[in-house]
Amino acid sequence: MADDHTHVREFFGTRAARWDTRFPDDGPAFAVGVAALELRPGDAVLDAGCGTGRALPLLREAAGPGGTVIGVDLTPEMLAAASNAGRGRAGALLLADVARLPLRAESLDAVFAAGLIAHLPRPEAGLRELARVVRPGGRLALFHPLGRAALAARQGRELSDDDLRAEPRLTGLLAASGWRLLSYVDEDARFLALAVHQG
Repeated sequence: MADDHTHVREFFGTRAARWDTRFPDDGPAFAVGVAALELRPGDAVLDAGCGTGRALPLLREAAGPGGTVIGVDLTPEMLAAASNAGRGRAGALLLADVARLPLRAESLDAVFAAGLIAHLPRPEAGLRELARVVRPGGRLALFHPLGRAALAARQGRELSDDDLRAEPRLTGLLAASGWRLLSYVDEDARFLALAVHQG
């Protein structure tokens, strides 16, 4: 039987080599998302579902040379693209499932997750695992360079309140997995939900 992630690997695996050229203008939005984590020099941060690693240099800059930056992705082709782009110099690249991270409990100060939540087979379990590896009071940024309406339009689907990123649904999902929503922004050029680990 195929695992829960086969379709995710196939989807991203076939697109990895062209991913960055398809979305060349996302840099400023990523910078805003990373800044929301308010990382300090020396912090330890995870880019969960890092893809081609576009956030890794920004996370390294925020955490400084003494910080720890880790990029985790499920798709080998995405990690290869990150490495080929030189982004492995900004942080360690690990092939792993976000729902089963090879990290110690409470070993991180923050998690950045771009576009991740829609690709988790069991979102609550994935968010609970992210909470496990973050210290109490640590932060989670759920980010996308497009807001819900803009993304739905690009994908040719109707915007729905059942969307995992809809504020009422996301608030409950985060609360059930050890997080408290601090702020929520959903505009055309950016989606950013910031949460704190309740511990």
